[in-house]
Amino acid sequence: MDEDLDSMSREELIAEAKKLRAGIREHRDSSGHDLCWYHPALWSLLPEKSDPVPAVPKWPQFMRGCVRFRQSLEEQGPDLPRTDEEFDD
Repeated sequence: MDEDLDSMSREELIAEAKKLRAGIREHRDSSGHDLCWYHPALWSLLPEKSDPVPAVPKWPQFMRGCVRFRQSLEEQGPDLPRTDEEFDD
């Protein structure tokens, strides 16, 4: 799957690593409501060009998943800052 790396020069590998790190940092630095979004830009950093079609949960299952995600943030980051900022698209 990553055979493309075998033929890259040192400079090309460094450029690829920098591109991937920038994408990971952008995702890592998401905050607030941005944590909940679909991230095809991150996936587009991979060399295989596929357009995965996500299976979208029905509303009750989706909302339970959102609540569980928020609970996991509480458990993993009890001292993280909180915001009362409303979602604004």
